[in-house]
Amino acid sequence: MHAHVAPASSNAINADAIVRSARTVIATEAAAIRALEPRIGPEFVEACRLIMGCAGRVVVTGMGKSGHVARKIAATLASTGTPAFFVHPGEASHGDLGMILPQDVVLALSNSGETDEVLFILPVIKRQGIPLIAITGNAHSSLAEQANVHLDASIAAEACPLGLAPTASTTAALVMGDALAVALLEARGFTSEDFARSHPAGSLGRRLLLHISDVMHTGEGIPSVLPSATLTEALMEMTRKHLGMTAVVDSSRRLLGVFTDGDLRRALDDDDVDLRGATVAALMTRGPKTIGADKLAIEAAQLMEKHQIHALLVVNENQQVVGALNIHDLLRARVV
Repeated sequence: MHAHVAPASSNAINADAIVRSARTVIATEAAAIRALEPRIGPEFVEACRLIMGCAGRVVVTGMGKSGHVARKIAATLASTGTPAFFVHPGEASHGDLGMILPQDVVLALSNSGETDEVLFILPVIKRQGIPLIAITGNAHSSLAEQANVHLDASIAAEACPLGLAPTASTTAALVMGDALAVALLEARGFTSEDFARSHPAGSLGRRLLLHISDVMHTGEGIPSVLPSATLTEALMEMTRKHLGMTAVVDSSRRLLGVFTDGDLRRALDDDDVDLRGATVAALMTRGPKTIGADKLAIEAAQLMEKHQIHALLVVNENQQVVGALNIHDLLRARVV
């Protein structure tokens, strides 16, 4: 029978020891990252040159914890302008090697540089003349020696006190991969707009790609009345369109002003205003803030914030009202 080991009581935890342990891990991994900086030189430049000259994609591979890091590096490369994908080395020898083409570059990760599954696929890669970049912790390993370019991610010690769990070594490899991705991003002149196009569902994508025309109300959804409309007619239009305001337009739909909830409150507070006989033209705000349909949705949010307003009218070059939106439209589109 196996002896049952009771879990340690929470009262037995040494808080100081816990804090010391965590700080030691962070310090160890930070030291591992700092040690990478002086190693960035000709080999790193050559790795970037190989990837920049690649007509295909960067195929990133690694086993175990290195595989998890490899997946992340592939994703970072792909999202920053370098086409890349991950191939599991164990699956590669069972058919996935067909995904690696002669015009590709292979980026292989292995801390020891002796991972069997990675070494097993090297002859096929070399036979096709595919450039091989290796990130290892051992410059004299089989993988490092067979690579066209070796990037040294060796560490003084793992953060794990047993020296067994990959900790500082995986952090160093991940940082080396990030350094590659960012160096390539800058070399390619990759912009925030390029990043947004590869992340259309992300917050940056929405901010940089979504235009006013994508979120505004159009046609019958635009609240509008003629200047001769009564206060009641204006309020009914505001209620029907649910935007908290209505445009006041002439017969050609050119913008004359806007009537909002704020204008109504001011009219109610003004004893000199005859609410029964007044037309909306007498109560509206002239020269309201407007925006063009081709502007970015985030610009509408910035305009609303700057002027402390909650809705905007969209006009064309002839000052004709072509759309309307409010802060709730931007919230629904997750622009703000």
